[in-house]
Amino acid sequence: MSLSIRRARLDDIGVVFALIKELADYEKLAHEIVATEVDIAGALFCEHPTLFCDIAEWNGEVAGFAVWFVNFSTFAGKPGLYLEDLFVRPAFRRNGIGQALLGHLAATCVQRDWARLQWSVLDWNAPSITFYKSLGAELMDEWTLCKVTGQALARLAEKAP
Repeated sequence: MSLSIRRARLDDIGVVFALIKELADYEKLAHEIVATEVDIAGALFCEHPTLFCDIAEWNGEVAGFAVWFVNFSTFAGKPGLYLEDLFVRPAFRRNGIGQALLGHLAATCVQRDWARLQWSVLDWNAPSITFYKSLGAELMDEWTLCKVTGQALARLAEKAP
C-alpha cells in the first residue's frame, strides 16, 4: 500500500470538484454549494492563485484532498496557512491519510517559516475533533467564527464610504 501527496493539476479539476461535493454531503451542507468547476479552477490555476489544493493518492487512486490558502498573523508578523477543506473518502479512512495531509501542510508551514496552521471544525463532528486533538490541535472555544454573506454582505457593503 502506498500513499503519495501532490499538488492538484488543471486536469484534476473534475475530481477536486467531486471531492468538494462529497465533503459538502458529509457535512450536510450540499445545499450551500454555488461554486462551479470553473470558479474553483480559476482560483487554483490562475497566474497568482488564491487557493491551493493537495491531493492524496492511495495506490494511485484519489483518496482525499486538502484545500487551503495563505492568511496572515499580525501578532506573529508572518503568514500562516488556513485549511479550508480536508476530506478523505470513506473507503480510504483509517489509513493515516488525513494525518499525512495535515503533516504535509505542517511541513509546508515549517519550510516557509509560516507562523501557524489553522482550520475550523463543525462542533457536532466528534470523530474529527477527537482526531485533531490527538494530533495536538488546540480547539479555540473562546473564539467564535463569523461570516457575512449574501444580502447581509450587500447591506454591509453599502456602509462603505
